[in-house]
Amino acid sequence: MNTQTEAASAFIDKIQNRQATIGIVGLGYVGLPLAIAFAEGGFNTVGFDIDGKKTRAINAGRSYIKHISADTISDRVRAGKLAATTDFSQIKEVDAIILCVPTPLDEHFEPDLSYVVGTIESIVPHMRCGQTISLESTTYPGTTEEELVSRVEAADLTVGSDVFVVYSPEREDPGNPKFAATNIPKVVGGHTPSCLDAGSSLYGSVFDQIVPVTSTSVAELTKLLENIYRSVNIGLVNELKLVADSMGIDIWEVIAAASTKPFGFKPFYPGPGLGGHCIPIDPFYLTWKAREYGIHTRFIELAGEVNRSMPAHVVRRCSDALNMHKKPLNGSRVLLIGLAYKPNVDDDRESPSYELLERFQAAGSEIDYHDPYVPVIRPSREHSHWAGKESVPWDRATIASYDLVVISTWHECLDINELAEWSQFIVDTRNATGSLSPDIRLAKTLKA
Repeated sequence: MNTQTEAASAFIDKIQNRQATIGIVGLGYVGLPLAIAFAEGGFNTVGFDIDGKKTRAINAGRSYIKHISADTISDRVRAGKLAATTDFSQIKEVDAIILCVPTPLDEHFEPDLSYVVGTIESIVPHMRCGQTISLESTTYPGTTEEELVSRVEAADLTVGSDVFVVYSPEREDPGNPKFAATNIPKVVGGHTPSCLDAGSSLYGSVFDQIVPVTSTSVAELTKLLENIYRSVNIGLVNELKLVADSMGIDIWEVIAAASTKPFGFKPFYPGPGLGGHCIPIDPFYLTWKAREYGIHTRFIELAGEVNRSMPAHVVRRCSDALNMHKKPLNGSRVLLIGLAYKPNVDDDRESPSYELLERFQAAGSEIDYHDPYVPVIRPSREHSHWAGKESVPWDRATIASYDLVVISTWHECLDINELAEWSQFIVDTRNATGSLSPDIRLAKTLKA
């Protein structure tokens, strides 16, 4: 028996005939690639953002994200398939609304849904019958029902017959050349069966594979599981790293050896802390929600505790390195290599490098950074006092002037041999110096 509503059938027909207009709200590292994917899929696509700099850049065919070329944007703009605006009243003109807004933590490590709630409240007054709205922002199970469905229905729109609500978690991996937005399987959960049909049709029009699940809460928890899995395993290897250091064992050699096992093992790697918009944040969304049910997620919280301790460990290792050269941390000149949270991207969200900057400054060091992809620190809510600080040049005289170089993130465009030759001493948190000769590593480097 076909229980699909008339409005759902009409929406699906518009998607299948490429007559639907797609609205993407939030044009950052998730929203912009998604907008391009729908535009390339033949849909008229409108991007919405409160940041006029982003909307103006898109309309002018410019890119503000390193791994997205300007040509990709300008081609879609010239074809009339992509435009951007700060005018949220235009929501009424689109058929699908996809929300890609931040879900950070507050100062107490609790969910901050202000961006989600504020966006929903700015959109709902302009919604109409026949639209599908999807939330992609990572959040705790129940958010879509509690925050989105409730507000839509308060506007006298019945979810499942008038409009269709889905949750489909983003799986963007910035800078990974193996995966574009559309070749990563797309999980979709609907508030009702008709909502799931509408959402599956929407995403199935551009994604290679759709993974339907039975509810929005299942889809929400799926995203959290993916990132908690990584957080816990990174926490484990970070803790093992501390043990290995105390035993004089190179954890990177251990991981390489263990990785030769063809089953039952997947390598994870230590570092100076967690970065990015997901792994440092998402586990705490579940721990917060679990408390509502009287559950203390000890395993998840322990991993978070270990991972958050790593910047302090790195600074201690730097102090040890300077002591070897009869220099105190206080007053030393320290250069941090890499401000982005991962290699080869310009994405500095939640980067542990910022905490390293803070800790070195608090210890009395003169701290600078070099990152070719983050030439100047942009204003942000978390790091406003660093805004405007510029990356120092990559040359012998500059690098040689620092007492210590700390590798926090290593980009492939940088030359490790030059860094080793020019620097006085290196503390390496990413095994970037692993390719150096044993003599140079012994004389000039310390792993952290």
